[in-house]
Amino acid sequence: MISKILRKVVVVIFLCALSMAKAQEYKAGKFGKGLFYLEGEDASWTMKIGLRFQTLLINNWDATNGLSNSESSMLIRRSRLKFDGYAFSPKLVYKLEIGLSNRDQSGASQYTSGSPRYIMDAVIKWNFSGNFILWFGQTKLPGNRERIISSGDLQMVDRSLLNSRFNIDRDIGVQLRHKTKLSNKFLMKEIFSISQGEGRNVTTGNEGGYQFTGRVELFPFGNFSTKGDYKGSDLLFEKNSKLSVAFGYDLNMDAVRTRSNQGSYMNTDTGLYSTDISTLFIDAMYKYTGFSFMAEYANRNAEDAFAKNSDGSLTGDVVQVGNGLNLQSGYLLSKTLEVSARYTNISLDKNITGKGAENQYTLGFSKYIVGHKLKVQTDVSYTDIGFKENNLMYRLQLDIHF
Repeated sequence: MISKILRKVVVVIFLCALSMAKAQEYKAGKFGKGLFYLEGEDASWTMKIGLRFQTLLINNWDATNGLSNSESSMLIRRSRLKFDGYAFSPKLVYKLEIGLSNRDQSGASQYTSGSPRYIMDAVIKWNFSGNFILWFGQTKLPGNRERIISSGDLQMVDRSLLNSRFNIDRDIGVQLRHKTKLSNKFLMKEIFSISQGEGRNVTTGNEGGYQFTGRVELFPFGNFSTKGDYKGSDLLFEKNSKLSVAFGYDLNMDAVRTRSNQGSYMNTDTGLYSTDISTLFIDAMYKYTGFSFMAEYANRNAEDAFAKNSDGSLTGDVVQVGNGLNLQSGYLLSKTLEVSARYTNISLDKNITGKGAENQYTLGFSKYIVGHKLKVQTDVSYTDIGFKENNLMYRLQLDIHF
């Protein structure tokens, strides 16, 4: 029922936008700047409508005993419909992003009322005083840098293993953001967030406690050009060295999922198991004349990582505690062609998770036709797991943004 209603809403919005554009003989702007831009007659509101999708080819080989076993697939990795603008005042902006692909909508459960997870972002941002901005709604938490970078602005085909194991993704709550100029160049940005702690599109209420996240970002050489600290590659060829170093800490009180607000729910004979889970993030981004380097470290701990039944017996669910390290660099051979490389290490606590360390080595190439708005990316990755299993993966992706 909900999915039918949402589809109808999307269709109505498109038809309204098309009819308004036709009535006003509307001419769209440059490629990548949105399908439509609407503005109220009294300029009291605006809306930009955009669309993007990624077509992905993947081929995997089990390299443990040669390359005899392989599997391949093609899919629409992501497909998003985006709306943003301001309402009533330019100081009150909003963003709505809807996921259209199966991967975007996956994760339906009893905690989402059995419905696909259509909504990615639905957030209001209010600049209520000076450099203070209050966010309210569902959006990305201020966790690791790679997760905050849009999937459409990535340097490689997709994010690293560190992100898949440690990111805290999206949640619903409130965020307070502020920036401080410490000198003529030195800039500091601070973010504090309180959220529900169970991920996006949860409808059953707060099963655990609340999640508290803080992040501080330091810019000793000043701000990056056009938010370059949260975009892969140095497509703008920074004329001066730019560096951002960030420290983040997340505490999820009485968390009920194996990866803080992500992962599977920890079920027991009496309901859900809960424990405090903390995650530390340290990351950096450096750019200069076409060269870029990003480093990330993540560490997750839990008060008691083993989920237990009422009689003390183990359920088999455990919190995924451990460390992750990701090092990634790229260099633009020309304004449109880039070579990149990445090393990722995942070291979960083997005594708790039973999993060996993972090491992944990736070499990538990107052809930027219209920056990140139209690009072709490919990469090849070799992964060893506990020095017992080996995997080789090849990916090719076309990314387009209207």
